[in-house]
Amino acid sequence: MHMKNFVLPALAVLCFSCGSSTSQEGKKSTDSTATTASSSTTTSDPGAARPVLDTAKYDQLMQYLANGDTSGRWPVKHDYPLPGAVLPFNRIVAYYGNLYSNKMGALGKWPKAQMIPNLLAEVKKWNAADSLIPAIPALHYIAVTAQGSAGKDGKWRYRMPFNQIDTILNWAKEINALVFIDVQVALSDVQTEIPLFEKYLALPNVHLGIDPEFAMKSKGNKRPGSVIGSLDATDINFVGDYLAGIVKKYNLPPKIFMIHRFTQGMVTNASKIKTRPELQIVMDMDGWGGPAKKTDTYRSWIYREPVQFTGFKLFYVNDTEKSGLKEMMSQQQVLSLKPKPIYIQYQ
Repeated sequence: MHMKNFVLPALAVLCFSCGSSTSQEGKKSTDSTATTASSSTTTSDPGAARPVLDTAKYDQLMQYLANGDTSGRWPVKHDYPLPGAVLPFNRIVAYYGNLYSNKMGALGKWPKAQMIPNLLAEVKKWNAADSLIPAIPALHYIAVTAQGSAGKDGKWRYRMPFNQIDTILNWAKEINALVFIDVQVALSDVQTEIPLFEKYLALPNVHLGIDPEFAMKSKGNKRPGSVIGSLDATDINFVGDYLAGIVKKYNLPPKIFMIHRFTQGMVTNASKIKTRPELQIVMDMDGWGGPAKKTDTYRSWIYREPVQFTGFKLFYVNDTEKSGLKEMMSQQQVLSLKPKPIYIQYQ
């Protein structure tokens, strides 16, 4: 079974593999103060003037993303987001990973001096491929990682030190990028893990991702990586409610909430996932393989079970070397999908 990587809190990082195949189902540290990254869309100052949502453009872009779909699924009908919404006015191009591992994704694959230019080069390619929706950079950091050992509390997960998140925030500020905090709960749960990041989620440019692949409670508390995990809409809605509360508490623009998915079982009762004006939900096709496998997975579990927005992951290694191919899917191939993904992640 091909699973995404883990990192261990040790001098040597143990990685089990490099991604999830589309063909398969089923150190103590100081909690340092967060650095506020800039946001070009809004401010958390309650006295500041709010931008006004361009609803006509919103509707136009949502129809554009539907890409001619005639099934009635897309675009998804939902309330307009709060002013300051990132989507669908921008396409997010994110580097995903962890600073402790060069095998978990593009974010940690290269040193900063090489990683940032590589990311910006990808953003430039997406801007060239789609002139209607501007591409913007993001750093998507795995802040809680599933582990190959149980740990002292038996939860099989490791929380990254906050100073690592601060580093990502500082890097993002240099290039005006969004930041995503990604959580793999393992034998813990979203109710415990997500609120730990409130001081970061209170920043207008920080958003959230969760990875059901490593959520193991519904799998009999099996070891992460032994089977593909799962989260139900109940858990996802808890996170959505929590994020909506953060938006209201700190007077923020909508939070982007990204959910990894590459099998049906990873997300149960997807039709019950709630949308809200305070939230922009992205279901991200997370599997690796050749174009046919990736496209089939996208159609099966993202297109057929619409929530709100869609994302697509591209793997520098697994989509090429492990799949026997010379290159990843092109921007044009990805943009030919129905609906067009608005969030692009590189691992």
